Amino acid sequence: MATEPARPSLAVWKFASCDGCQLTLLDCGDALLTLAARLHIAAFPEASSMIEPGPYDVSLVEGSITTEEDAARIRDIRARSTLLVAIGACATAGGIQALRDLADVDEFRAQVYPHPEYVRSLATATPISAHVPVDLELHGCPIDRGQLVEVLGALLAGRKPDLPVHSVCAQCKARGTPCLPVVAGVPCLGPVTRAGCGALCPAYGRGCFGCFGPVERPNTRALVALLRHQGMSPADIGRVFRTYTATTAQFRAAAEEGARS
Repeated sequence: MATEPARPSLAVWKFASCDGCQLTLLDCGDALLTLAARLHIAAFPEASSMIEPGPYDVSLVEGSITTEEDAARIRDIRARSTLLVAIGACATAGGIQALRDLADVDEFRAQVYPHPEYVRSLATATPISAHVPVDLELHGCPIDRGQLVEVLGALLAGRKPDLPVHSVCAQCKARGTPCLPVVAGVPCLGPVTRAGCGALCPAYGRGCFGCFGPVERPNTRALVALLRHQGMSPADIGRVFRTYTATTAQFRAAAEEGARS
């Protein structure tokens, strides 16, 4: 009697983050049930206290690295994982907490904690790729569940995931959303932000906040000039790029350029 082939093992890990990307996995509904039938979930602390020691065929990693302990832990996870996928803005770009990279962390600690000497953390919040090799990055804050299902399905099929490389502007066009900067003068990072969210914010009259991070070659200089032309102050131009992926090279340079204008 033929034995059933072993299912690939999946592990899901959390570092400094809000858990939103892990919750996206749990929110996949019927697709998650289908995937679970073909994957062996060996470690997922958000969903179960049972954690197998590995090795793992695939590890999904949420969150940025903010402590020495986490830096050691991600190296251990990398050593036990055949494929490692960084999921979400924190894991791919440092996330909101990476705003500390632009300031004095010791000053923050002194203002927030009554005994800052008890708080041990690195001076920076860095993406997973700053510490270990990453096989794939899935962007967003949080990630898009359709993209997550696509990635897991592609890994099971042994093919490359089909992920968008265009900007949010293309998704606005696809869903028939008028261009907010043109028709309403609303500041929007859509022209320089990676697609994946379905252009949700512009569909409700809000400019894109850039939570999926910069496209590969964003023309941030042109966007800074447009924001300046629309009357945005240098301080506000700097701030508009300093949100979910503030420390990416492209958005950091755009924030500095805008603040100088």
